[in-house]
Amino acid sequence: MFKPGILAKRFIEGKRLLYLHPAQMYLFISIMFFFLFSIVTRESISKLDNLFEEGFKNEKILDTLQTKTIDSAAIAKMTAPLRNSKIITGMSKKELEALDSIIAANSGGGNIPKMDFGFDSKKLDSLIVINAPEKEQLKAMGMKDDVGLITRRFYKQALKIYNQSGKGVVQAFIDSIPISMFILLPIFAFILKLLFFRRGPFTHHLVFSFYYYSFLFTVFSIIVIVNFVWKIPDWIDWLVAMSTFFYLLLAIKRFYGQGYFLSFFKTCVATFVYITFVIPIAIGVMIAGAFLFY
Repeated sequence: MFKPGILAKRFIEGKRLLYLHPAQMYLFISIMFFFLFSIVTRESISKLDNLFEEGFKNEKILDTLQTKTIDSAAIAKMTAPLRNSKIITGMSKKELEALDSIIAANSGGGNIPKMDFGFDSKKLDSLIVINAPEKEQLKAMGMKDDVGLITRRFYKQALKIYNQSGKGVVQAFIDSIPISMFILLPIFAFILKLLFFRRGPFTHHLVFSFYYYSFLFTVFSIIVIVNFVWKIPDWIDWLVAMSTFFYLLLAIKRFYGQGYFLSFFKTCVATFVYITFVIPIAIGVMIAGAFLFY
């Protein structure tokens, strides 16, 4: 925690008996972090699941009722008799505008969360009720007979999510994070290998990455524990998270033995590539994995 890069350097030098193996350290600390993370996010995940479920139900309800939004011309036509009547001639302009807004808000279902499925949900619901074959249900969703294996898998998963009203999708995404992080680690090591291609084999960069990821999970675990006991301002959380960049800088300086300027430049390049390209791709893979293996 206080000597960036020292463990990786000593491991490469062969001084290993006093220290935990980098892979074992990473595994232990990551398990502890995701255990803490699952505890503090349990309530949030439950709320998101309920929000998904509510959105699915509201889409079905609104589609069944065939609610139709009334435009401004229709509202004016509806309220014209009222405006001309003696009952509300004494209403102010502001009160009349409030009346129009009330009619407009209630004409399209208000602010009820709604999802657009892109297919006839009433037809699909009727097929599900009569326990129709899965093939017929998939056709109701728009799947054609000559689709490929991946597209067919996509429709099947979409049908599964529809049947369960989206419940468990968020949890499936959360469950994919540990695997994704483990895949991201060698990618980070590969970036370091490209930047320091003359500084040892790929395994040396992998050892460094194991220890650095262990440090990251330790920092994030501390943030989770502190916020669980006492809620600290978000700017402090972000400040602590951003400080890991300077830890990486010092670790690279000590491990690879280059000057501060070159170490700073390569740290910036590695961080930029990782945040700009690797992490967005990883998030996309996590979303796809959570969907396909839901």
